[in-house]
Amino acid sequence: MDKLTRADLYTLERYHDHRAEFRTRVLAHKRLRQVPLGPNATLYFEDRLTIQYQIQEILRVERIFEAEAIDEELAAYNPLIPDGANLKATFMLEYEDADERRRMLGRLRGIEDRVWIEVGRERVHAVADEDLDRTTDDKTSAVHFLRFELSDRMRAALGEGATMRFVIEHDDYHHDCTPSEASRAALIADLD
Repeated sequence: MDKLTRADLYTLERYHDHRAEFRTRVLAHKRLRQVPLGPNATLYFEDRLTIQYQIQEILRVERIFEAEAIDEELAAYNPLIPDGANLKATFMLEYEDADERRRMLGRLRGIEDRVWIEVGRERVHAVADEDLDRTTDDKTSAVHFLRFELSDRMRAALGEGATMRFVIEHDDYHHDCTPSEASRAALIADLD
């Protein structure tokens, strides 16, 4: 997938005029790109459109219009766009109750390194948080960024109909999910 450039982004004025329509389209697109792993963890798979939306919202909220500042946002977010050999996801640990969230983030240290994709019988662990470490001695973060680097064989197998499954195997949290056919198709499109 091509990385975004300033030419791909709406100006603040144009985004204001098209935001409602664009947001509706992106939210529908994002629904197919969510993979729940049990009741408290979700993989939100990113692509060019989801990242464009993220950048547009940052530019809008922070009223950024200077070329240099826009380039900084592009440099920060472009690495989250898959490159055809991988899937990239924002991994979120979601607990509504603040006390439970605090307790569980303390217990789930290292969970970001215990997530993998399985295609057929081949398994690849996610590469977590390449930009910075988000786990301390006391707790993990509620948000991590994961990259699933698929082998040529795995990508070919997916094209031939192989099963796809995502798994978390942590001592305090173990769940897996086979994406729906619609989600599977959306994720396979990232491998073109």
